[in-house]
Amino acid sequence: MAKKLIYPVVAVIGIAAASGAAWWYQSKPKGAQEITGAPVAAPRAAGVEVGRVEKIALRDDAQSVGSLQSRQSVMLRPEIAGRVKALGFSDGARVRKGQVLVQLDDTLQQAEVQQALAQVSIAQANFKRNQELVAENFVARRVLDESLANVQVVEAQLALARARLSRMALLAPFDGTVGIRSINVGDYVKDGADLVNLEDISSMYVDFRLPERYQSKLKPQQTVELVLDALPGRAFRARVEAINPLLDANGRSVGVRAILPNTSGALAPNGKPAGGAAANDAPLRPGMFARVTTVFSVNEAALVVPEEAIVPQGGRQFVIKVVAPAAVPATAAATLPPDTQFVSLRQEVKLGVRQKGKVEILEGLAEGETVVVAGQQRLQRDGTPLRIVELGRPAQGATSAPKLPTSAAAVASR
Repeated sequence: MAKKLIYPVVAVIGIAAASGAAWWYQSKPKGAQEITGAPVAAPRAAGVEVGRVEKIALRDDAQSVGSLQSRQSVMLRPEIAGRVKALGFSDGARVRKGQVLVQLDDTLQQAEVQQALAQVSIAQANFKRNQELVAENFVARRVLDESLANVQVVEAQLALARARLSRMALLAPFDGTVGIRSINVGDYVKDGADLVNLEDISSMYVDFRLPERYQSKLKPQQTVELVLDALPGRAFRARVEAINPLLDANGRSVGVRAILPNTSGALAPNGKPAGGAAANDAPLRPGMFARVTTVFSVNEAALVVPEEAIVPQGGRQFVIKVVAPAAVPATAAATLPPDTQFVSLRQEVKLGVRQKGKVEILEGLAEGETVVVAGQQRLQRDGTPLRIVELGRPAQGATSAPKLPTSAAAVASR
């Protein structure tokens, strides 16, 4: 019986001994040659893409859409009904302030004016006669007062008749261009009917809206750049004239109005004001659709990096710089192979304006520094060796790269 128990005990002891030996062998520190039989730098290098911190002119602006409006616009409508007697304009013609545009039949109103004139003449004659009689004490003073009051009444009736007469003629309230009429001579029009529109297009308004977060940046006289779909290839420049103090509660946006001249607002392709007839061959018209860019500020020396270089973490923004081993802590540098040239270093930054794949760096970086733009997930700690190659060229290891390229990619070594 004892002999039968010996075999299981020996087997258990043998298994335990083998397991302990295997654990010791695996946990024993090994040299670099024991792991791969090759230099340590190439297998440990992380593959990344890099880019440089550049200094460029950067604009802080916002895009929106808007519509062009006339500087002044009115639809002529009669105050009273009547028949059209004459038209004092041609469709699309320029007119002057005070010019008669539509004359309604005023025969009745002219007759009322003549009647009122006659009544005024009689009342004034009676008043003059009563003055003479009062001077000779032939009539009481009360008679003179009544005749004076009668003169005032008939003069008021005359003014009323003339006002009714004036309402039969529709005058241009300002200089401008009339539209296309919807009436003809002889038409009977009711009060309030649309007759013809009058537009002052010597200068134009562009009305647009911006999100409420921009209201603190908006100021009068700011520059606004316009591109019109109806006039491709041309750019226009306007100035902010007014900002609506009331925000739209539905869209949470603020209304803005800018003004631009209709004849000298065109810009040449180089961005400078264009001159000559070419800039004015197609005047702006109300109702045109405009793509608006509001320029808040221009930084001529802004430091930017590609947007891909930004690594958000815990509400903070970081980039990973490509540095020499001496720039990392001594504890991390001590574990690197002696011939390592480039390693990673995490750096917190403060961001500014974003535009066209670039993001402005306000704090944390200097011009010319190199940052990682792809492959950041492989860099879990500072001091990780990097393997960098230029696009289209054979890969260079972390121990053999002669210099940092301006725009380079690292090929994954794993």
